[in-house]
Amino acid sequence: MANKSSAAHTLANWQAPAGKSASRFSLARLDPAAKPWSSGDKESDKAAVDALAMELDALQDLFYADRRFKLLVVLQGTDTSGKDGTVRSVFSRTSPLGVHTLGWKAPSEDEKAHDYLWRIHKVMPGAGEAMIFNRSHYEDVLVPVVNQWITPEQTRQRYQHINDFERLLSDTGTVILKFMLHIGFEEQRGRLQERINDPTKHWKFSMGDLAVRKQWDDYQKAYEALLRATSTPYAPWTIVPANSKTHRNLMIATVVRDTLKKLKLRYPPSDPALQGLVIT
Repeated sequence: MANKSSAAHTLANWQAPAGKSASRFSLARLDPAAKPWSSGDKESDKAAVDALAMELDALQDLFYADRRFKLLVVLQGTDTSGKDGTVRSVFSRTSPLGVHTLGWKAPSEDEKAHDYLWRIHKVMPGAGEAMIFNRSHYEDVLVPVVNQWITPEQTRQRYQHINDFERLLSDTGTVILKFMLHIGFEEQRGRLQERINDPTKHWKFSMGDLAVRKQWDDYQKAYEALLRATSTPYAPWTIVPANSKTHRNLMIATVVRDTLKKLKLRYPPSDPALQGLVIT
């Protein structure tokens, strides 16, 4: 795994820039087959992921006790990019008491009767809690954009809405980590074919996946646009080269671990009445 100094440099290379430099960001320049966090040995990387999962469990316990912060982890990516696999591997050891996961689908009729962020805001994590999103509010600047259900002006408005919403969360103690799981066109083909060939994975496949695959270029453009518009200092986007499932897990687990460590978490002060107390 990369050492501390090189890892920091690598992370900067894989984060979408914020501000004026965002216009120069190009998703196509980032290789989905890259492995900047890998040790070069797959088994060693898998062992590192397991160790990180254990470390995240300990940090999450402290995070839950501290209760000064909330954590929102957004996993966004095309079909088969590995959102489910990330949840299973990276957060496999954490307690369900303080870690919750939501997989977002198309909005229900009740949800469509409200503004598009209504269903998102009401499930934000409370103090000491972590919320992991499998897909997210960013679907609302992907699917409607690619299918031209909203205008360019409405798209720009939504970018601003989302930035304002995430600033509100950040200002009130929510740490936001946004990961775009970046896979290649051929890698997706292989993963979709695997779902077709394996009867135990048929439930994961929909014929609609093939229709969406035909819109690959349009989705890549939509992703690049949202990454440029919504990567902010308080809620940056990290692009995760995800052709390698092991590397994907290793990179995300490392970033989450490092972020939690930087919070300088602490246990709340003890009740003075406990000093010298002996249970009889």
